[in-house]
Amino acid sequence: MNSIDSAGTYQLGSRAVKRLGYGAMQLAGPGVFGPPKDHDAAIAVLREAVALGVDHIDTSDFYGPHVTNRIIREALAPYPANLTIVTKVGARRDEKGAWLRAFSRGELIAAVHDNLRNLGLEVLDVVNLRLMFDELKPAEGSLEAPLTVLAELQQQGLIRHIGLSNVTPAQVREARNFCEIVCVQNQYNLVYRDDDALIDELASAGIAYVPFFPLGGFSPIQSSALSEVASRLGTMPMQVAIAWLLRRAPNILLIPGTSSIAHLRENLAAAELEMSAEIMAVLDGIAAQRS
Repeated sequence: MNSIDSAGTYQLGSRAVKRLGYGAMQLAGPGVFGPPKDHDAAIAVLREAVALGVDHIDTSDFYGPHVTNRIIREALAPYPANLTIVTKVGARRDEKGAWLRAFSRGELIAAVHDNLRNLGLEVLDVVNLRLMFDELKPAEGSLEAPLTVLAELQQQGLIRHIGLSNVTPAQVREARNFCEIVCVQNQYNLVYRDDDALIDELASAGIAYVPFFPLGGFSPIQSSALSEVASRLGTMPMQVAIAWLLRRAPNILLIPGTSSIAHLRENLAAAELEMSAEIMAVLDGIAAQRS
């Protein structure tokens, strides 16, 4: 049995996937733009992830752009039958790497076809609509027009399931009036806890919650309390942060990203980390200390 099996599974669309997956964003170059410094290493990380039992990968064709999807295809196609690939649309990159909103009907249709082509798929397992009303954080705005486009593509058989990314609770509720939503992907981690109530609401509805930047993203979590807990457990702070997320709610699916096989193995090994109620309480207090 692989170590990540101990974290259990959760429903993502029509499949139950292991709660520890892999995020492919770091396979692109600096700033998620351009090719990786070491192409062969990127291929090796993906293959090792699958070998270690990972059965869902998060990506997007605007990573690079086009870079991570092409690497995924090169590394893993023909894909294992149990592998779920989750991608995103709603943004694009300019020639300097800036992140721009891409919400028009034509842009969304083109993005879905770009993902299909570069991944080498006939249908996308899950497509998250990435909102860009504010680039850095969720901001209110209607989802009716873009979700209508994705729902049409779903009816055409190009998309199996639809999810959301960078959204407010109100937008989640609005979206569920238009189509089935199978997952929500927002920033959330041990320190950044804005979605506490939303996670519980989604759990009650059987909807997966997928935290991006589960380890802090480009600014890794720094906390003396986290370091002290890791020392007590004889492990590393980032493993504790992952284990806390797995304990936080049963509907949380994790997609920690890395371009290193060593870090990949460390991330996945966090599934076996046991934490007492006392340690969970200490970790829960970290966000309160920073507010």
